[in-house]
Amino acid sequence: MVSWIVTFLVVYALFSVSGVLFPVDRPWYASLNKPAWNPPAPLFGVVWGILYALIALSVTIVYHRTDSFQTASAFYVTVLFVNYVANQAFSFFQFKLHSLTLAFWDTLLVAVTTFLLLVATIPYSKAAAWLLVPYLLWTCFATFLAWTILRLNPQEARAS
Repeated sequence: MVSWIVTFLVVYALFSVSGVLFPVDRPWYASLNKPAWNPPAPLFGVVWGILYALIALSVTIVYHRTDSFQTASAFYVTVLFVNYVANQAFSFFQFKLHSLTLAFWDTLLVAVTTFLLLVATIPYSKAAAWLLVPYLLWTCFATFLAWTILRLNPQEARAS
């Protein structure tokens, strides 16, 4: 049981690291034109906190069912890695570089790899796959939001 808790906490911490390395540039983000349906800023932190817990639980289940990924498919491990890197890159693109274009493309990559991760998780645990459904739904929403913000702010399309 301790190894499950440690695995969960490590995965959760790894997914949370970009928020520490590249915190939200609140004044810059507040200055952007956003659609009327843009969620309130505090909601993003709450949603991502919940999603990171669901992701961590899903990965923990697969990790322990595959003997520390020893028997996991290369596809699963690769998609998980690409999803993780893309997930972390968003904060860098959006809040460090201020590139709405890179942030949009990155968000799209996160959504696509989340779908692939969900599919790759099914052979190991249907419950672990279901845990990724909210992540998929949110990343699809986030992709549409990123595209909309990009369209509303053409002056911010490239890195400044």
